[in-house]
Amino acid sequence: MDFYPVRRALLSVSDKTGLLPFAVGLAERGIELLSTGGTAAALREAGLPVRDVSEATNFPEILGGRVKTLHPHIHGGILAKRTPQHLGALAVHHIGTIDLVVVNLYPFAKTRHSGAGWDECVEEIDIGGVALLRAAAKNHSYVTVVSDPADYSEVLAAVQVHGGVPSGLRLAGAAKAFAHTAQYDAVIAAAFSQQQGVAFPEAVSLPLQRVQPLRYGENPHQRGAFYADASLPPYGLAAARQVQGKELSYNNINDADAAWQLVNEFTHPAVAIIKHANPCGAAVGEDVVAAYQAALRCDPVSAFGGIVAVNRLVDEAAARLIADVFSEVVLAPGFTEDALAVFAAKKNLRLLDMSGAGVVPVGAWTVRGISGGFLLQTADQQVLGEAAPRCVTQRAPSPSEEADLLFAFTVAKHVKSNAIIYVKDGATLAIGAGQMSRVDAARIAARKAEDAGLSLEGSVVASDAFFPFADGLLVAMEAGARAVIQPGGSIRDNEVIAAADDAGAAMIFTGIRHFRH
Repeated sequence: MDFYPVRRALLSVSDKTGLLPFAVGLAERGIELLSTGGTAAALREAGLPVRDVSEATNFPEILGGRVKTLHPHIHGGILAKRTPQHLGALAVHHIGTIDLVVVNLYPFAKTRHSGAGWDECVEEIDIGGVALLRAAAKNHSYVTVVSDPADYSEVLAAVQVHGGVPSGLRLAGAAKAFAHTAQYDAVIAAAFSQQQGVAFPEAVSLPLQRVQPLRYGENPHQRGAFYADASLPPYGLAAARQVQGKELSYNNINDADAAWQLVNEFTHPAVAIIKHANPCGAAVGEDVVAAYQAALRCDPVSAFGGIVAVNRLVDEAAARLIADVFSEVVLAPGFTEDALAVFAAKKNLRLLDMSGAGVVPVGAWTVRGISGGFLLQTADQQVLGEAAPRCVTQRAPSPSEEADLLFAFTVAKHVKSNAIIYVKDGATLAIGAGQMSRVDAARIAARKAEDAGLSLEGSVVASDAFFPFADGLLVAMEAGARAVIQPGGSIRDNEVIAAADDAGAAMIFTGIRHFRH
């Protein structure tokens, strides 16, 4: 039977959005309303006839409300198949069927994110609500379960027209209910692991909440969607507000994330231009205009069709410069009204307001899918290690070189390995990314600087990992670099240091590497 009549509904919700109009519609159909606690009080205040669950069970709520719906008179009414055998059993025990279960859960995640104490968070772990959702979802052949207020109107319309809910909508509600309880438990499990200080528990459920479906994945023949981590307060791209432009694509989001992570490494006004998840230019400056001009000089050809991230409010002057070059996405912690007016002429340009993006929480994971599983690691949230960087050459870097070395190594952290970055005056001059050989990365970067008409004389160079041989360093020296920053740790460090001394270069060892695959 596609429609089973809805005669009795149980409503017990924490989020009361849309509840009253929905309950009014049910009551107008003559449906008996069962409820608990605050939900029952809200329904009564609205003048609706409502029966307390404790009256139906003939057993009071106990333990401060911890136990109220966990009773055979409730779960029997939900779980019974509408067969003679099951209905007969209900009759023997004087249990009425429950045909509609409307439940959403205690706000554990919201309480956790508010900074509440652990005991308060534990009290927000829903038990009865989860059991009700699972019972109703299991028996979806006969019972409708609603866990999302957004579904009230569709369910009510079906009841008003047909007196019941069609099987397809019951199945959809069951699927959503199981997803809801699975995510809810995953958030709680993550909190318990964090409370113990366990970085990687033996079993992990990722509590993901869909932010938006995407037209496709990396390529048109792939499907894709964007999900946020529900176990943490929204941050980064999950907290972005799109204020203009076409729908974001999979690649837009991936590249925008890379750009936002890089630009937020800096306290001074900074701009990063990203193409295919690699920076093709990055710079700091006195203001956004200066930083953008310096970043664009690095590789103006690759910047076409890229992603521009800024760590300051974008004003009209900066907007005019940025709008002169075709970009897919511009993201910043806000735009002035004049800047928005400039960008409005580029209707397809996507603007992301990142003013609510926050920072990456300590302990956040990065997740990568592989065939048959996932790789999880903690986010790379430091540039330099615990030990202070040390000069290993006869010549120490000058103060200006030292500042550029730190900038270059910071950028290297965000470039696909193997990575070589040439920098001068707080701006990248050339970037060699994603090469199988470090010496090739150094050569490619030098060639790109030549193509852009940029001199590398007097620049500094950063390597994301140690030089295994002196050859990569020599390429950088021949290109004009005069100071180097790298992790160190090669068995041939002495040869590399000697080559730097022979060239009169300064070299810093950081003791920390930044592979990025």
